[in-house]
Amino acid sequence: MAGYSQNEAHADFSKAKGKARLQGLINSFQWKSNDLLSWYEVTSIIKPKSETYLGMCTIPVDRIIGSEGRYRDFSSAFMPKRERLRERWVRIDTSLMDGVVLPPISVYSLGGWYFVRDGNHRVSVAKATGGEFIDAEVVQLDSKIPLETGITMREIRRRVVMYEREMFLEQYGSLPLPFGEIVFTSPGAYPELLNHILVHKYYMNEGRKDELSLSDAASHWFDNIYKPIVDVIREDHLLSSFPGATEGDMYLWIVKRWDELKQTEDPNLPIQDAVKTVERETGGAERIKRYLNYFFDHFKKH
Repeated sequence: MAGYSQNEAHADFSKAKGKARLQGLINSFQWKSNDLLSWYEVTSIIKPKSETYLGMCTIPVDRIIGSEGRYRDFSSAFMPKRERLRERWVRIDTSLMDGVVLPPISVYSLGGWYFVRDGNHRVSVAKATGGEFIDAEVVQLDSKIPLETGITMREIRRRVVMYEREMFLEQYGSLPLPFGEIVFTSPGAYPELLNHILVHKYYMNEGRKDELSLSDAASHWFDNIYKPIVDVIREDHLLSSFPGATEGDMYLWIVKRWDELKQTEDPNLPIQDAVKTVERETGGAERIKRYLNYFFDHFKKH
């Protein structure tokens, strides 16, 4: 019987690996990744605030969507992608067919969805053989960002940006500024915008006896920092060279370059001159695009 179980397990693995290959082919035509979600990449964007140990639970297999360390070894449906996984995968499948009770897996829970810390092969076998539930030791982290099976990192980033936008407008939308017109596409941009305003308020209040209000400081920032930059972006038609980017994205990147130029060249450099200097230094749209891509990647990772 053991030999028969092992032969069957080898057949299960080959079938599951074939599904991963087919899924990868389909995803390549749709420009989608065939990897599981990476726990570290997801949490670097979502940034959960609290952690709770839930102990031993029985969880639905179909709500396991990612992995802490083995996300490249399995497809997004948790099918095995590499031949080197066969030996351990087959051993686990054989044990289950022979009635062996395996230890629980270990997972993180995020918004009701699960990421495997330990037990990736056991989850893969369960997914491939129709298992509905699996015992797990669960650590729960909070999240305001909804997830689901098949969600991509691109969609997670979009949802994080939308959530940050909602929170920003909820807290500061009453200020007499057109914040609703300032749009970003990268996670962390709205908190960065707030930081720009608060830093501007700090410097405006230096040496004053009566402290400038946040409303007045934000208005001064908008009129003297944000609007002049956006005016130059529009006059030079910079967005035409960067499909998908917004004026807000360009503003953040230009301010970053402006700060660098002030530190290395002229501390009193006007922002309009900074934009022109950047355009001249970079030698055109292609090099600006590389700077922007670097900037966007920075915000995706932080």
